Amino acid sequence: MSYSVRPQLSATEREKLNMFSDFSAHLLFHRGLTNNQDAQTFIQPNYERDVHDPLLLKDAEKAALRIIKAIEKNEKIAIYSDYDADGIPGAVMFADFLRRINVSNFIVYIPHRHDEGFGVHVAAVEELAAQEVKVMITIDCGITDVAAVTRAVEQGIDVIITDHHEPPAVLPPAFAIIDHKQADCLYPDKNLCGSGTAYKLVQAILTKNRFGLKDGHEKWLLDMVGIATLSDMVPLVGENRALAHYGLAVLRKSPRKGLMRLLYKLNIPQKHLTEDDIAFMITPRINAASRMGVPMDAFHLLSTEDENEARAHAAHIEEINNERKGMVAALVKEVHKIVRERHGEVMPSVIVLGNPVWRPSLLGLAANSCAEEFDRPVFLWGRDGDNAIKGSCRSEGRTNVVNIMRAVPAGVLTHYGGHKYSGGFAVANDEVHFLEKHLNEACVNSQTTVAAGEEGEEKQIADAELFLNTIDWRLQEEIAKLAPFGTGNPKPLFLLRKVTPVSVRHFGKTKNHIELVFKKENGKTLSAIAFFGVAEKWAESLVENVAIDLIASVEKSFFAGKTELRLRVVDVMLL
Repeated sequence: MSYSVRPQLSATEREKLNMFSDFSAHLLFHRGLTNNQDAQTFIQPNYERDVHDPLLLKDAEKAALRIIKAIEKNEKIAIYSDYDADGIPGAVMFADFLRRINVSNFIVYIPHRHDEGFGVHVAAVEELAAQEVKVMITIDCGITDVAAVTRAVEQGIDVIITDHHEPPAVLPPAFAIIDHKQADCLYPDKNLCGSGTAYKLVQAILTKNRFGLKDGHEKWLLDMVGIATLSDMVPLVGENRALAHYGLAVLRKSPRKGLMRLLYKLNIPQKHLTEDDIAFMITPRINAASRMGVPMDAFHLLSTEDENEARAHAAHIEEINNERKGMVAALVKEVHKIVRERHGEVMPSVIVLGNPVWRPSLLGLAANSCAEEFDRPVFLWGRDGDNAIKGSCRSEGRTNVVNIMRAVPAGVLTHYGGHKYSGGFAVANDEVHFLEKHLNEACVNSQTTVAAGEEGEEKQIADAELFLNTIDWRLQEEIAKLAPFGTGNPKPLFLLRKVTPVSVRHFGKTKNHIELVFKKENGKTLSAIAFFGVAEKWAESLVENVAIDLIASVEKSFFAGKTELRLRVVDVMLL
């Protein structure tokens, strides 16, 4: 893959960012921050300025007053959250809030990913009604669940939906719906995640009754909102940037015992916790609990106040995550074997495989690995707890998998959705044996190639060219001012031309990571780390004392208690 470098600023453009260094001005401008005021606002998030009035959300005041009434009348409240790393932290956040205002008459319900699936379910509603729940608050789900909410109303439950997904044409008959994506909701930010939306409800309640909480105390709940915001891949701009920024600040000193034990187990220094630690270490473990059928284990890990329970939950979550990794690795190996036996060297345009014993919750991870390995779209299916055929698909980076599914004849897929490079689907029982044929025909006969520049452009553009001798702590500090990085605010990528590693070393338990060491003119060395780099096509050709072009980010590492300036390898071009 070839990379271009973003153009230098003109004199006029540079003048509008004259409060910043040439380097910072360049990075800021190419993030759409073209003047001093916008750039200063971005670099210095401010809670009071950036976090909007919760009562601007449609139904927020109505919902807040109903919850206050339930608390005053000691009515039982149910928190019903999604089972992922957006919903579970949101459930922890809301449960903590209720405990802090001395409410104990509530329960938490998180559906089983495999047996129940996403959303609010009629059976769950009836179970909650049997427990005499009077108010149900959803987190990160509910906006499409008309039948289940209708049943809740019939059972005398007032449903308050907090969600951030696109509303359907017909809304559920809930008591209140808080979703900024409703057409008639005037909330100024439309990018909140599910937990972020639920946090706005907490804020709304506190505008009406603080229940003895000191002003600002709710900010201690932002650790969970921060995890959810960084996990759910919502744009890290506007209010989300503030929530992620303050969320990380709280996480770095959070007293949550389970979180502290997990970080200790993962050898992550809490006071230096980063968005990468969340995305690559914490989020997968929260999701592993639901993929392995025990979402409440992740909830208990994050909410327990008992040291012994925290230790046990952290060990259990790590065990579950290792089990999940083993199952995915075995599944990938099985898929590879079947594909090689079935197709040999002549691969179809789309690889389609399924097995009734495969667990749908693991298929996205396996499909992603296989799409990279075979360099083409991969669709994998299995059966869920209701005996429905469901699957996940991943693109190799050039093909729009949603367009493929859209082009399949009506009736084959009973449901599908997702993004250009990632999706999910359900298949009619009598059509599953023809799925491979339909998907390949759809891929060949339809416009499924992602247009150049439509998405993924950042992968082919470096923010700037750097030289080894200019990479120092001052440069890293300038980059760090743009953090937290993520969707909508990607980590800056830099091109280093014709750099020669003096050392190439494989490390890790299975030697699947690569460290390159470069020497500067002053004699000091600079390491570049490629995690799981052995899987890359360029890995075998890396040798000492042979020049390469390198795409990398600059980062501050705290591994093993040692602070180090290093590069994180994104791509290598062999010369």
